[in-house]
Amino acid sequence: MGYERGDESMSAASAEAASTSSKGVLGFIEKAGNKVPHPVMMFVYLIIFVIILSAVLDLLDVGVTEEVIVPAPIVVEEQWVGGSTRPVEGIVPDYAEREYEIIEQRVNVRSLLTVSGIRHIFTSFVSNFASFSVVAVILVAMIGVGVAEEAGLMAALIRKLVAVAPARALTFIIVFVGGISSVATDAGYLILIPLGAAAFLSVGRHPIAGIAAAYAGVSVFFAVNILIAPVDAMIVEMTNEAIAIVNPGETISITSNLYFSIVSTFLMTFVVTFVTERMVEPRLGKYNPEVALAGGDDGATAPAIDPTAGVDAAVEAKGLRYALYGIIGMIAFYTLLTAPPGAPLRDPETDKIIGNTPFMDSLIFMITMLFLVAGICYGIGAKTIKSSTEVIAAVTKTFASLSGLIFMLLVISQFIAFFNYSNIPTVIAGGMANLLESADINEILLLVALIFVIMLIDFIIPGVMPKWAIFAPVFVPLFIRLGVAPQTVLSAYRIGDSPVNVITPLMVYLPFIVIVAQRYQKSAGIGTVVAMMMPYTLIVAISWTLIFVLWYILGIPLGPGYPVDI
Repeated sequence: MGYERGDESMSAASAEAASTSSKGVLGFIEKAGNKVPHPVMMFVYLIIFVIILSAVLDLLDVGVTEEVIVPAPIVVEEQWVGGSTRPVEGIVPDYAEREYEIIEQRVNVRSLLTVSGIRHIFTSFVSNFASFSVVAVILVAMIGVGVAEEAGLMAALIRKLVAVAPARALTFIIVFVGGISSVATDAGYLILIPLGAAAFLSVGRHPIAGIAAAYAGVSVFFAVNILIAPVDAMIVEMTNEAIAIVNPGETISITSNLYFSIVSTFLMTFVVTFVTERMVEPRLGKYNPEVALAGGDDGATAPAIDPTAGVDAAVEAKGLRYALYGIIGMIAFYTLLTAPPGAPLRDPETDKIIGNTPFMDSLIFMITMLFLVAGICYGIGAKTIKSSTEVIAAVTKTFASLSGLIFMLLVISQFIAFFNYSNIPTVIAGGMANLLESADINEILLLVALIFVIMLIDFIIPGVMPKWAIFAPVFVPLFIRLGVAPQTVLSAYRIGDSPVNVITPLMVYLPFIVIVAQRYQKSAGIGTVVAMMMPYTLIVAISWTLIFVLWYILGIPLGPGYPVDI
C-alpha cells in the first residue's frame, strides 16, 4: 500500500505551486491546521486536558438532570424441567427484541484524578483498545483491498471505468457510491476514499479532490440513504420510546423517513459534486506529482505517476475477466446464503434480510472476501500472483503500511474512553438540550435550532446513537406538544448529525484519510483535510436545512403514510 509519511518540508517550486491554494480564509485554516502537532501527540495533550478538566468540573459539582433511553432489564424466568430439583434459567431474549425505557437521572462529571478515576485509567488501558472496534474493521477490510491493489485489480478497474464512462460523471459516481455505502457502515471509508484518489489521478485530475469527493460522499450525509440501513432501525426504536412519554402505544416505522432520505441522498450528491468541481478542485489547481511528492530539502522528487505505463491491455483484459468470474461466483455464493427462506444470513426470527440481521452484520466480511477473491482471480489471470505466498505477502505489506495508523488509534481509543468515563460529553449535550427546550420560539425555528445544536454536539460526539439517546426524550415529546410529528424531528436530527463529520478531529478515520492524502501530497496534514472539507460542511448544512424547511412548509410526506405534522 505504501501509505508512509515523508518529510513535510516543501521546495521552492512546491511553495510556488501552492501559492494559489494558500490564499484566503481556507489557506489560513490550512496553514494553521498544519502547525497542529502530530495526531498522536495531539491526542496525548487532549487526554491530559480531559483529565484536568474532569477534576475541576467534578470539584465544582457540574452535572445535568435529564431523561435518557436505556435498555429495559431482561426478565429471566426460572423453568423447572421434568423432575429436576433445580430450576433452569429461561432463554434470554434476542438483543434485537430488547425493549427500552425512559428514566430520569442526574449525571455529574466524574474526575479522573480520584482514586477510582486513576484506577480506571490504569485498569482499562488494554480493554479500551481491545474494544475499539474500528481497529478490527480496518484490519479485516484492508485484507481484501490490499490483495486487490497489490495484484493490480484496483488500477485495472479504474482504467476500465475511465474508458467506458464520461469523465465528467466521475465525481457524481464516486459521491453517490459513497452516499449509499453507509449500508456497509465503515467500508466506504476504507475502500472508496483511496479508490476516489486513484480514479481522479487516472483521468488527470487532482487526486486530493478525489479524496475530498469520496470522503464527503461517505460522511457528509451519512444519516440518509436510498436503502434501509441498520442505523435506521436503531434510531427509530429510540424515537418510539421517546414518543411513549406523551403517547403510549404510538410508534413510527423504519420507513418513516424513507422519502426524505431518498430525495436527500440524490440532492446532497448533486451539492457535493458541485462543491468538488466548482470550489475544491479549482482551489487545488493542476496536480504536479514532482512538486507534490517532493522528497525533501535536497529538491529530489518522486517520479511522475503514469497510470497507463507498462500496461499490457490483453493481459489486463484477461485478469479482469478472471476477476469477473470470481465476483460472479461470490455473488452466487452470497445469494445462496441469503435468498432462500431460512437461509443462514437471514434473521432467524423474522426471516428478514435488511435491518438488524446476520446479513447486515456480515457486510464488512463479505466485502473483504469479495475483494480478496476478485484480487486473487485477477492476479492469476494477469499473472501478477503466482502462489499463495504472494497473497500472504500482499496482506503482510498492507498491514505493515497501517502500523502508524494503528498506533494513532491506540492513543485515540484512550482519549475517547477517558472522555466518556468523565461524563463531560453527556453533561455538555444534556445542558444544551435543556437550554434549547426552554426556548419559546416558533417550531420551524426550533427545528432549525435543533439541527444547529446537533451539529455543534457532533464535534465532540460524532456517533449517531449516543446523541439521539440524549436528545430524543427531550425533543420528541416537546415537538409532539407543538403539533410536529416525531418523524419530522427524526429527519431534522439526521441533518444535524452528518455535515460536521468531515471536519471534527474526533472522526476516527481522519488519521487514515490524512495518510492516504500524503500518498499524493507529502505536505498534507490535518489542516489540509479540514480546510479542504470545510466548504462541504458549510454548504451541505445550509442547503440541506433550507430543503428541510421547504419540505416542512409544503407539507410533503417524509415516508409512506408519514406526514410532516400530526
